[in-house]
Amino acid sequence: MRSRTLRWWVALLWLFWLGGVLAQERAPGAASPTETPRPSAIVLSHDTLPLSLDGRSRYWIDASGQASIDEVEAAADALPWAGRESGQQYRVDSKALWFQFDAVAAQPDRWYVELASSGLDRAQLFYRGASGYWNMQEAGDTKSVSEWPLPGRVPTFELSAETGKPVRYWLRIEHARVNFAVPIAIYDQATLLASRESEQFLLGAYFGLAALITLVAAANAAAYRDRIFGAYALYVLSLSLGQVAYLGVGAQHLWNDWLRWNEVATFVLPGVSTALGLWFVKMVTEPARFSRALDLAVWSLIAALLSAVALDTFATSRATFALVMTLTALALALIATLIALVWVQGTDPHIRLVALGFLPVLVMAIFPVARGLNLIPNSMLTRYGLSIGAALEMPILFYALSLRGSRRREAELRAAALSHSDALTGLADQSHLLRRLKAALTRARSQKHSFAVLVIRIANFDAITSEFGGSAGERALVVTASHLRRVITDIDMAARIGEREFAVLLEGPTTSDNATARAQQLIAKGLQHSEVLPPTVMLKYQIVVAVLPEGERDAASILKWVRDAVLAVPADNKRAIRPLNF
Repeated sequence: MRSRTLRWWVALLWLFWLGGVLAQERAPGAASPTETPRPSAIVLSHDTLPLSLDGRSRYWIDASGQASIDEVEAAADALPWAGRESGQQYRVDSKALWFQFDAVAAQPDRWYVELASSGLDRAQLFYRGASGYWNMQEAGDTKSVSEWPLPGRVPTFELSAETGKPVRYWLRIEHARVNFAVPIAIYDQATLLASRESEQFLLGAYFGLAALITLVAAANAAAYRDRIFGAYALYVLSLSLGQVAYLGVGAQHLWNDWLRWNEVATFVLPGVSTALGLWFVKMVTEPARFSRALDLAVWSLIAALLSAVALDTFATSRATFALVMTLTALALALIATLIALVWVQGTDPHIRLVALGFLPVLVMAIFPVARGLNLIPNSMLTRYGLSIGAALEMPILFYALSLRGSRRREAELRAAALSHSDALTGLADQSHLLRRLKAALTRARSQKHSFAVLVIRIANFDAITSEFGGSAGERALVVTASHLRRVITDIDMAARIGEREFAVLLEGPTTSDNATARAQQLIAKGLQHSEVLPPTVMLKYQIVVAVLPEGERDAASILKWVRDAVLAVPADNKRAIRPLNF
């Protein structure tokens, strides 16, 4: 059975990898272009921005990758140019991709052409200035962002300032391993600045949220020794760093001068974050409970993914990157399988909320993975889909994990409190109550104020147990404990002091009227039907109220005095509340 499962995983992995390689081989736009007429000049006007180069430019792929701008300009009429269409992909690798377009500024302004994707190897813009000499601008991973003509996340070049005269522009692209499919558009200065401000605001909000959740999750992991929160903190951190690299934020702000690292970070960090994400899902879902083969498959895929990332870093090629993308797609499929498994078979009451938290990233990660396999062109979803999914995922997952942690910690706290609390109701026991009562007496006598003690008995407890059994009596005790918690404040204490007797210590300055009002609230709650009790049962309480201090009585004698008073009340007594000393 196990060997059959492993063979199935290997076969599926091979099919994914082969599909990725074949998709790269048949990328649109990689075929030899046919000559096309030169598009008419683009009229730069504020009314039509942004202006896409789709349908307004033409391209040619230099197979040698060595042609200079002078050579391309001189042979331009003889080159087999083809029109750039929306959604086209171009396999460049060791070649050079050239775009040519004409533009004329109808209005005086500063105009820019933007390539809307980070991680490009090299992008160069050429045009002849008024003096006839070439104006060349360069951006991409070959230069530090601070040296770009317009520093930012993505390559952006300024166009000629000439007005009313057509200017010919030549855009040269070098890009390996992934097909070039980047949207290219022209902006004026105001539109570009507005776009960048909105972008920086949204990215700042996203990474701020990620940093906050990482810190809080790490704090929870340290405070409660919760390994799930620790794994979640590592997962969110790695996912954020992967997005920092993928979106170009790292090259712009964090490792501007580390050119080699900037070149590989876009490929390394997302792969590592995928492996950590799979590890985190494994810790949450615990697949070993369902199948040892499935657990082994998870570990095997994590090891394979990290190995493929290392291979792709040191032996860079299209095939190694396709392998990483294929393993990433397989990891997403395995994560979906694990979540579906625990959704159907899991017993954790919060596991469905955890599954809901993973759903946005699972869905949105499909787009950048498909882009990495060259199955779809570059778009908003391929660039920002994973960030959108993560922004939705992080708070949902944090809330779900908090609920799971609270439930587990509550059980631990109740177990730790058994030494000084009642096991059935969770209230304090008599010894703990006596210690608090003693401290309250000392404060009241030194500060000259009064407090109160209420002793409560379930008058119809014997009738409930005789008619409905002992389990109904236990439920009556638990319901009474719940009522007591609702009528006391944070500084008060409720305790169980007998089989059917409870006590409430009302600390702080308390009058007889306040104590009587609390007793009346409790009587009213008992007369309200509870769903956990039989339909005809209401809880009838008898309550004795004492305002303290009372002479020189100590804590033990006071508790005995008030308890004896409630025991002395007949079970059928119509008077539910009895003041003891007022």
